[in-house]
Amino acid sequence: MSGIHGIYPMLYAFFDESGNLDRGAMRAQVQGALAQGVHGIAVGGLATETNKLSTEERRDLMAWAAADIDGQVPLSVTIAETNVAGQRAMAQYAADLGAAWVVLQPPPVKGATEAGLIEFYGAVADASSLPVGIQNAPEYIGIGVSNAGFAELHRRHPNISILKAEGPATYINALREATNNAYTLFNGRNGMELVDSLRAGCHGMIPGVDACDRQVAIYNAFRAGDEAEADRAFAEILPLLSFLMGSIDHLLCYGKRLTARRLGFAEVYDRIPALQPSDFGMEITERWSKDLKPF
Repeated sequence: MSGIHGIYPMLYAFFDESGNLDRGAMRAQVQGALAQGVHGIAVGGLATETNKLSTEERRDLMAWAAADIDGQVPLSVTIAETNVAGQRAMAQYAADLGAAWVVLQPPPVKGATEAGLIEFYGAVADASSLPVGIQNAPEYIGIGVSNAGFAELHRRHPNISILKAEGPATYINALREATNNAYTLFNGRNGMELVDSLRAGCHGMIPGVDACDRQVAIYNAFRAGDEAEADRAFAEILPLLSFLMGSIDHLLCYGKRLTARRLGFAEVYDRIPALQPSDFGMEITERWSKDLKPF
């Protein structure tokens, strides 16, 4: 697990004017992220609008990402199928493509008990040949597992060894302590608490693509022992990250458009329904990202 660390930007799903996934735009996004020195690439999560994709489209994005990465960095695949059989099949497909690890989202059952979630995750993980992670994001998904529950989950299923535990750094620190350092920890939330998350014990972050170059530099500075430089660089980018992460819909609206601008795309086409940008929102995005150069 020592090789699983760093900045793994989650790919946005780019669509064409007809509402279909745009193969060329997805390739350009991967190439743009790789050029920034990212430590890995992730696909299939909330920022990939997985809830708007069919199973076939999710498979397409996984296959495209694996082909475009071509072994240059590890690929992490988030799996959002709604049942055990579906998640097992997707985890196997990810393994066949050469993914390094998978992340399971909970089934869309708001009333699911913790015991039920532990059973669900374990049933999927027991059939996986890859290291398995769990996305714990109750703020965005609606359900989650407690720190004690994660300790029990790892005890029963040791290959569940990674957590994308989205929350403040204080939560990350408490989770690390409660699970006795059993997990490789990542945070999300577009990297809003990047440096403090690293101090709390995170091995990396899964932000959007939009500012991944700055986040790579911050992570590298921190890992090299230059916390002062990491703090300085983080302070520069924090207003933008905070604005973009107003909500998942907000990130998809403005973060995707910022990424498109940096990649040189002329237009962004949404798969409806989708939050539409306002003039004021784009003005804020431009103000806080004016120093970001094209990818």
